[in-house]
Amino acid sequence: MQALDHTRYLALREGAQVLEADGSGDKVLRLTDGSILKLFRRKRLLTSAAWYPYAKRFADNCDALRERQIPCPSIRQVYRIPSIERDAVHYDPLPGQTLRQLLDIQDDADPLRGQLGAFMATLHERGIYFRSAHLGNIVLTPEHQLGLIDIADMRVYRRPLRKTLRLRNFKHMVRYPQDRQWLLDGRGEVFIDNYGQTQSICSPEELSIALQK
Repeated sequence: MQALDHTRYLALREGAQVLEADGSGDKVLRLTDGSILKLFRRKRLLTSAAWYPYAKRFADNCDALRERQIPCPSIRQVYRIPSIERDAVHYDPLPGQTLRQLLDIQDDADPLRGQLGAFMATLHERGIYFRSAHLGNIVLTPEHQLGLIDIADMRVYRRPLRKTLRLRNFKHMVRYPQDRQWLLDGRGEVFIDNYGQTQSICSPEELSIALQK
């Protein structure tokens, strides 16, 4: 991580658009060149973020995804900013639209549901457990590939995911009513069928149960 003094931090964020903030301050900034500065604060004194900051996890997860040929943001730098007690990751965003942004403009959503099913199978087969899996964090790129954003809490395993992690991941995908309604159209058969074509660990019945709960 690179130390960023307060003067350089102010210069970096000059003219930035605040995309996300909370009571503790800014969280996500769009800089004037279109890149993103995502800020992380340590919420508790005794936490794993003390020795493995979330900004560094975000950058490491991007490296892991690129090694596995999964589209994701491009990291520029990881910073520690002592003056505001924050760590930050500076990156170029993944071009495209999130699946949630596409929900209301797709006349026939089944091809996209099928693509998402195959994509999730690819992630799981390549050892990716994306705990923040929802339609707002999965992007359809201009090249019609699916990729991931907001990946600080992603986990990477050396082997394909075991069944319990896969089923747990599906429950994450239906946490939001809007996502759930879209994904489970037709009882989720298109999504489930395409997921099942590239893996044999989870049966269609198990997938359906996990998604319906």
